[in-house]
Amino acid sequence: MNKHHPENNSSSAQLDILAKEYNLTQSQTDMLSRYLELLIEWNNKFNLTAITDPKAIIQYHFNDSLALSQHIDFTTIQSTADIGTGAGFPGIPLKILYPHLHTTLIEVNNKKRTFLEHIIKEFSLDNMSIYPHDWRTFLRSTNYAIDYFFARASLQPEELVRIFKPTSPYKNSTLVYWASQQWVPEKIEAPFIQKEVFYTTDDKQRKFVFFKQSP
Repeated sequence: MNKHHPENNSSSAQLDILAKEYNLTQSQTDMLSRYLELLIEWNNKFNLTAITDPKAIIQYHFNDSLALSQHIDFTTIQSTADIGTGAGFPGIPLKILYPHLHTTLIEVNNKKRTFLEHIIKEFSLDNMSIYPHDWRTFLRSTNYAIDYFFARASLQPEELVRIFKPTSPYKNSTLVYWASQQWVPEKIEAPFIQKEVFYTTDDKQRKFVFFKQSP
């Protein structure tokens, strides 16, 4: 990254703030910096994200992904899946922060998968795989060991809670949904809500909604 460019100086400062907040190592900070570069570079041809300003990417993609680490003890988790990961959020930032995680990225878009494959190879992210089909197909045709599922800016909760159907191999997993502060559950979703946790990203109030099958 060219440190002399004012915009890059600004994003470097933002990354330093992020590093302090989440106790990132220099290596992890460097990976996020490179991730930012690649996202902007590839976005010009692949339209990976509507957010293109580096500072906004750091806030609304990186910070919004890592914020979950303040509400879950990831050291007790072995495996996660990211539903509709897009350009890798929240799955890749969380994998960078917690390298021990076995992570499955669920993404149907071929161009986005090509970008994800490049990121995984660039950072040598072990135990990270990409599932190329849709959510319903995933539920029907896989039986992985997954502790937590993440859904951020992908499917609606009424579709996500299919995970808790009696025939689902994942009915005992936990699902975390990134929601706006104003989000209110529909009748089909409400019985599965375990808790809601409020947090702030760049002065915007949001919440994590934890879904779990009742015992």
